[in-house]
Amino acid sequence: MSMAGLPWGGILLALMGAIGIWVTTYDGALVGAILLVWVCSLFLRRRDPPPAPEPPARGTLDPEQTRELIEPLSQPYLMMEKGRISIANRAAREVLGPHILGQDSRVAIRHPEAIRLIDSAEGGSATIKGLSGPRSIWNVSVRPVDNARTTIELVNRTAEADISRAHTDFVANASHELRTPLSSIIGYVETMLEADADDGHAMKPATRHRFLEIVAKEAKRLQALVEDLMSLSRVEAGKHDLPPTVLDLRELTEHVVSTVTSLHGKDRVILDVDPRPMPVRGDTQQLDQLTRNLIDNAMKYGSKTEPVRVTVKPGDASFEMKVADRGEGIAPEHLPHLTRRFYRTDPGRSRAAGGTGLGLAIVKHIVERHRGRLDIASELGVGTTITVRLPRHVEDESKRPKKTVA
Repeated sequence: MSMAGLPWGGILLALMGAIGIWVTTYDGALVGAILLVWVCSLFLRRRDPPPAPEPPARGTLDPEQTRELIEPLSQPYLMMEKGRISIANRAAREVLGPHILGQDSRVAIRHPEAIRLIDSAEGGSATIKGLSGPRSIWNVSVRPVDNARTTIELVNRTAEADISRAHTDFVANASHELRTPLSSIIGYVETMLEADADDGHAMKPATRHRFLEIVAKEAKRLQALVEDLMSLSRVEAGKHDLPPTVLDLRELTEHVVSTVTSLHGKDRVILDVDPRPMPVRGDTQQLDQLTRNLIDNAMKYGSKTEPVRVTVKPGDASFEMKVADRGEGIAPEHLPHLTRRFYRTDPGRSRAAGGTGLGLAIVKHIVERHRGRLDIASELGVGTTITVRLPRHVEDESKRPKKTVA
């Protein structure tokens, strides 16, 4: 026991009591016995255990601990105290702005539906449109903690809604594109069948032949559309998997251009390619389709007298393929939408040329699967240039067989 822990008040009283007994009785034995009992009680006394800390009151939160807890979360979280935003994590500050701290919740959020939810004593959740932008969709959850504090959780549902809307639009567009050639085929076939059934009004051979040509053309258009839909589906299914095969982009481009020129003439496509090897990790069938789509588009919508120019050369960290035509060009407002499914700048011209509206959408997804980049540049009256950049394949030195020295 330390000196500081001794009960000095008790010691003083014991000494005074011993002195008083000595003065009145002069009995040393009695005084010694009293002092002995007191000393023994001093060393044998039990210490009372320290009081246990009181548990925190139910429903109370430490602001600093709360701030540290929610700050790294990816979802926006806010703490409202007496109607003002007292805590907002990083995600919430990015969505609503850093100025919301200390503001009245009505000013910070500024949305009528969200304010009605916050003002309700019971809390709850609701899906709110336009909270952070005109097309944004958020799920807002308000939960009271105690009489003074309330938590607000924001969950962004915009991407889910965009995906659902894109699927709906895709089905609607695909149905429309499939319905058009089918309606044409059915109409002409029914006309010929009715003519055959009426002996007095037999169809002339020239008219029948013209109808059959239209049916064959629409059937081929329908076949091309189905093939493009299947190609797009296959590319999208594997777009997260980088192809394992290494191929030479130069050789592939030369092969595609050779096939195209054998069908359309050598003067229709001009190839300018660097003679050095250009190894890339890629899917041979998809890169072949990408190159053909770009050249076919340039031939369909470019100048009929000027050749399509295909250039393949090395870049800084990639290999670059350019396909350029000298056509009418594309207006600037159309450029951001060209890779959307079924998007056409001139629907009538596109259908007349045999286009399905899926060519550039397929190209975009193939480029994304190969971790590349797609750029489209166009100028009215000059022409259009589409550039595809694919990353170089660099062989891992550790996997090369080591040379042995004799």
